[in-house]
Amino acid sequence: MIGKRILVVDDDESLRRVTQVRLQKAGYQVATAQDGDEALAALDRMPLDLVVTDLKMPGLSGVELLKRIRAEYPEKIVILMTAYGTVESAVEAMKLGAYDYILKPVNSDALHMAVARALEHYRLKEEVRTLRSTLDRKYGFENIIGHSESLLNSLDAAARAAPTDSTVLIRGETGTGKELMAKGIHVNSPRRGGPFVTINCAAIPKELMESELFGHVKGAFTGAVGHKKGKVELAEGGTLFLDEIGEVPLEVQAKLLRLIQAREVEKIGAGSAVKVDVRIVAATNRNLQAMVEDGAFREDLYYRLAVIPLELPPLRERPEDIPELVQHFFEINKQKHRRPELELSPAVLPYLSAYRWPGNVRELENVVERLVVLRRGDEITVPDLPEEMRRERPSLEAIQLELPPHGISLEAVEKELILRALKKFGGNQTQAARYLDISRKTLIYRMEKHGIKETARDTAAE
Repeated sequence: MIGKRILVVDDDESLRRVTQVRLQKAGYQVATAQDGDEALAALDRMPLDLVVTDLKMPGLSGVELLKRIRAEYPEKIVILMTAYGTVESAVEAMKLGAYDYILKPVNSDALHMAVARALEHYRLKEEVRTLRSTLDRKYGFENIIGHSESLLNSLDAAARAAPTDSTVLIRGETGTGKELMAKGIHVNSPRRGGPFVTINCAAIPKELMESELFGHVKGAFTGAVGHKKGKVELAEGGTLFLDEIGEVPLEVQAKLLRLIQAREVEKIGAGSAVKVDVRIVAATNRNLQAMVEDGAFREDLYYRLAVIPLELPPLRERPEDIPELVQHFFEINKQKHRRPELELSPAVLPYLSAYRWPGNVRELENVVERLVVLRRGDEITVPDLPEEMRRERPSLEAIQLELPPHGISLEAVEKELILRALKKFGGNQTQAARYLDISRKTLIYRMEKHGIKETARDTAAE
């Protein structure tokens, strides 16, 4: 990210200068401002990629500056610099949209790491935004809502795969948006003018699977009263989306392998194969590698499908996307059910963000629609939520923490909490991150920051 433009905002001239020099030595272009008003003027007159601002400043504070930036320059990323005594304010500011915070006095390594990560996040957002702007509004990636790093990485990989003709395997739990991603890949490919044909392999009886996929000729079996084209032929010149590919029986998997290898199919009852021109995108919520080991899925077919493997993270691993998703579905359903006067209480969001969402985005969409339809008044409040979402979460008072009389290092406390969480779950990073209510990527970042080495193999991440 060398050459990126950063604005440093700090009322302390010496600290402002030190931060500027450190970033310039790392290869960045750095502008400075001594207060919030000067920072807004700089944002107005020059292109900037990142703002690094002090939290406590006279006049327009760092939090107020953040609010103005989020309102007027929503694409900009903000990092806060804060002293130990104002960390709570920094955490609150992150809830308002700050990307990260750095403790003062600013450590050079911590500064460079935070800036590099923020700019990488910015790059991914820009790539996805550019991609979304070129896609069809009905089927593009813009319908996959969220800006968490894990989701942006998946969308970035999908964007790179889309212009090719490579076979793609999308893995993710039910309700994560696998079909939306498949449609986005199709629309952004050279095949966008061709058909996008979906077959849900889990919804077709096994005895009819081969006929549905490849078709049959008249008289091929009892009930075959005429010729029938299969889904593969119907997708000629376009994309065939095989949803829940793990449900395909072994005897049909052999024909799928032939389709991918030779680009040809043979209808049931036909004496010869015909060439087809289709791209295969498959999806599954099952562990196909485990199925291969159990003999339930062909190994050669698995490797043919997984040329480009893509992962869609479950919603519980990207809780930072929940408020954006809630607002998106809320606005859609207000219009759909003619409830323009309806409001959503801000008190509802913490409960929705804390819920684990086993049904992922699909479940969240259904819950929001139910709230819009059933609410009699003009505002959705906490009592309107399903009972399982209103259960009280453990409060901070439940943690037995004795504060020493002469002060304490917040970084040391954070490091100790991470170490204890990792120990509690035998070094499993996914479970530790879930326990700490952060994403696994955030946990890894914090581990690197504190010099914590992996204590055990994280099997859940494999």
